[in-house]
Amino acid sequence: MAIALPSLFGRTSPPLVGIDLSGSSVKVVELAKGQRTPMRLERYAIEPIERGAIVDGNIEKPEAVAEALTRALRKCNTRAREAARALPAGSVITKKILVPAGLREEDYEVQVEAEASQYIPFPSEEEIEVLLAASRKEKVDDRVAVAEMAGLRPVVVDVESYALRSAVDHVTRFLPNNGQGQIIAVFSIGQTTTSLAVVLNEQTVFEREQTFGGQQLTQDLVRLYGLTPEEAELKKRTGDLPDNYQRDLLQPFQGMEVSDAVRDRQLRADAPALLVAAGLAMRRFDA
Repeated sequence: MAIALPSLFGRTSPPLVGIDLSGSSVKVVELAKGQRTPMRLERYAIEPIERGAIVDGNIEKPEAVAEALTRALRKCNTRAREAARALPAGSVITKKILVPAGLREEDYEVQVEAEASQYIPFPSEEEIEVLLAASRKEKVDDRVAVAEMAGLRPVVVDVESYALRSAVDHVTRFLPNNGQGQIIAVFSIGQTTTSLAVVLNEQTVFEREQTFGGQQLTQDLVRLYGLTPEEAELKKRTGDLPDNYQRDLLQPFQGMEVSDAVRDRQLRADAPALLVAAGLAMRRFDA
């Protein structure tokens, strides 16, 4: 699923913020056009969410999530009012279909909607492949409502795994030979689920999702070090733990300029958590 306004990717497109919601925090990323590189990390913020507000990808307390999002927007001081959001992969059913090539952009939505359940009987050279993603309406409505409560206008609804791939594809371009011929494994560790995607030559060749995630590490830290869950979440991000958790983690933003407003040291700690939000913000540069 991807909802976008026709003017979103035009030359005068307004700023777009990518918003990633998890069971423990909301992540906000705003990218801008760089002077020396295609993109610049303009600003970002991570704000904790009340426990139980999001459970297994379901928004149980919309007001609490909206409040956390509002705090994140205020913290990063963004003026952007348009937002890109994503649904968890487990909430979406995807299928590739073929539609006639050469249609006007506004005709594709009508064509896909009409032919979603079958292949169109045209010769293959006159077709293009389209990925159809479907989700229950209430899943989309919940996320739209949260954005609107925070004063945003949601113009893109994506799928978290595809947003993650957008960010990874950007980084892959800076590998030797643009990553061609290399097998790349991408792990995304959420609160309760961990997903693995194996990519070869920009094609996903294997995907798997397991029901364990960062919440288990949080629980272990609580038990071993006598922390509260909130303290454990904070220390996971800051690296303020007995073991060596600090790593050079700036690579998700390789090939981008970084705004002076972004603190480099803090970004090194936060970067891995920002992949989905960064991938969503990249939708601003799709055209």
